[in-house]
Amino acid sequence: MAEVEIEFVVVAGGAPAAQAAMASYFAELDARFPGGFDAGDAAAALAEAATMLSPPLGSFVLAMRGDAVAGCGGVQAVDEHTAEIKRMWVSPEHRGAGVGGRLLRRLEEEVVAGGRTRVILDTNGTLLEAIAMYTSHGYTPIERYNDNPYAQHWFAKQLVTR
Repeated sequence: MAEVEIEFVVVAGGAPAAQAAMASYFAELDARFPGGFDAGDAAAALAEAATMLSPPLGSFVLAMRGDAVAGCGGVQAVDEHTAEIKRMWVSPEHRGAGVGGRLLRRLEEEVVAGGRTRVILDTNGTLLEAIAMYTSHGYTPIERYNDNPYAQHWFAKQLVTR
């Protein structure tokens, strides 16, 4: 698929479009993970996103192709130097068009705009495309930093600030 035109829009994690995008992401995780993705965990994650992925603690970015949500992702402050990328997802119909890499770079810009220089993230081993994208964008494996029951791989990247 050729690269498509994408507009990035920052919204609160509790915004209806953000919640709908994350619900689609969680439905895909439920279908892809060998043991599924618990709906209770999804409901708690949606509620948490309304606070943690909104100012002043974080931000949420929608990747829009016209009126369609092509992807999403959030940034959450961890400490004064570090932020975590959470809930990054690209809709199946927009995969292969470079949306994931562009969205990842846009989320990194959010991290830097928040005054942080290091970003961390976790992912499940089933999401091979995500692991490949993270490593190709300079993320390196680190030790486990959270108790996310679905996470099997943890990554970090030092960001360059100007």
